[in-house]
Amino acid sequence: MDDGLYMQLMKLLPKSALSSAVGQATRLPVPPAVHHAAIRLFAQRFRVNLDEAEGRIEDYPTFGQFFTRRLKPGLRPIDPAPEALVSPVDGAVSEAGEITQGRCLQAKGITFPVDKLLGDPKAAQRFDGGLFATIYLSPRDYHRIHAPVAGKITGYTYLPGALWPVNPASVRNTDALFAINERLVVWLDTSFGPMAVVAVGATCVGRIHLSFDAVVTHAQTPARSRTYDTPIAVEKGGELGMFEMGSTVILLAPPGKVRWEPGLTPSATLRLGQRIGSTR
Repeated sequence: MDDGLYMQLMKLLPKSALSSAVGQATRLPVPPAVHHAAIRLFAQRFRVNLDEAEGRIEDYPTFGQFFTRRLKPGLRPIDPAPEALVSPVDGAVSEAGEITQGRCLQAKGITFPVDKLLGDPKAAQRFDGGLFATIYLSPRDYHRIHAPVAGKITGYTYLPGALWPVNPASVRNTDALFAINERLVVWLDTSFGPMAVVAVGATCVGRIHLSFDAVVTHAQTPARSRTYDTPIAVEKGGELGMFEMGSTVILLAPPGKVRWEPGLTPSATLRLGQRIGSTR
């Protein structure tokens, strides 16, 4: 479909209501056979590798539980090198590079402001001149989010927002898309300084969960933020949260502390635990 026509249709679509309806449908208490049929159709349509799932289709009572499925143990080895930063998800690189004058590249000719992305201008200053990486999760991908490096979780910030799609057509045509959609920011303190792991919501991705706190987005309309009195230790590859449908994760690293791997370029396919950068 032509990008212009697609975007006009998206403007007319009740994205928040649709996202809520889709989420509810994936959790409906209907006979498991109904959900299992939907899972099979979905897996066939999007070429999901069912052999990687921890369980069989019959082990998931609802479509939603299948979508947030875990992988078989050991399937995604985490790069053990102390200096290695790893991909927090399965997905594909949208963009990666330097944060310049407080902005990240979204697509050709479009940037987005880090202070709006994080909802915190003071925190954004710590990343100016640093690095960012934007990773897109397609419907067929594994949808849990993990720590790119060992450290301590110091808190989180939930920022309600729009639910525009995050597919390539929307990314190319929506100004500051990632800074206006719903976001859930996980703040990490690492051996080289702060990192932010930003989970971005999208159409039909009205719920993002944290694994270390009782937070579910879209169910909590007010913005909220929490700083832990005692930070939570997390190992590299430790689970941080999950999407109920596919979306995007953005990593932010401070200036002068990290370098990305040469292969971290647009459209590059990533797997959880794969080395994407290293500390200097």
